Amino acid sequence: MKKAPVNGTRHRATDRVIDILELTAANRDGVTLKDLALGVETPKSSLLPLLRTLAARGYLEQGRGGAYRLGPRAVELAARSSGRRELLETARPALDALRRKTGESAFLTTLADDAAAVVFIEVVETDHLIRYTVNVGQRSPLHASANGKAILAVLPASERESALRALSLKRYTERTITTVPALRAALDEIRAQGVAISIDEIVRGASGVAAPVYDRDGRVAGACAVGGPTDRIRPRTRALAAEVRAAARSISALLGHDAATADRR
Repeated sequence: MKKAPVNGTRHRATDRVIDILELTAANRDGVTLKDLALGVETPKSSLLPLLRTLAARGYLEQGRGGAYRLGPRAVELAARSSGRRELLETARPALDALRRKTGESAFLTTLADDAAAVVFIEVVETDHLIRYTVNVGQRSPLHASANGKAILAVLPASERESALRALSLKRYTERTITTVPALRAALDEIRAQGVAISIDEIVRGASGVAAPVYDRDGRVAGACAVGGPTDRIRPRTRALAAEVRAAARSISALLGHDAATADRR
């Protein structure tokens, strides 16, 4: 395996880990320790600790013959990355339209890898001088944001209960939900209505409306939302909810979700 020279900006051990993953990804039948050592130009004694750690974390697995191949964790990460990219590319036109129709900033979020928050992956800002602004990559709490509650409400029951047990339910304002029974009741209502509304729950004066987006398998892929100053959002929650739900349905359909089939399940 031809490797780029290591310079002052690169870390040798990290390079080895990446080389190992690339070699195993390129060989579906697996790679022996001997071939890995040759491929990454590293003694077997130095390679074994890295292989054992990667296997323990699920990024590699070892077959009966001793050959190493990609493990389930590596495959899962690749699938998540592909799914997130598809979601982002599919949702952009709908988010642009949502921003135009509502006059408010539009957002797209997904569940964070640690399932402790949502992450903003796209932001389409309004032209209003006073607006709700977040950065791509910024996290928002599951229990206090419209995006977070929209996703949490429609997770499979076991995943939702696991998330509820792990949440700290931090109080941000006097309107933040801080007990599990109250949050469960709110999630029940969100599932019934198909939309989540957050009024002053994270920051006084900032509110949002969000709806879940589903993939072709009927799993929640993320949430789309609008957000803005409370004095603009609160009087229009019903109209905004209708627009956000419509945008979420449009994105879901483009991802291959069949709402009629899902409703009959």
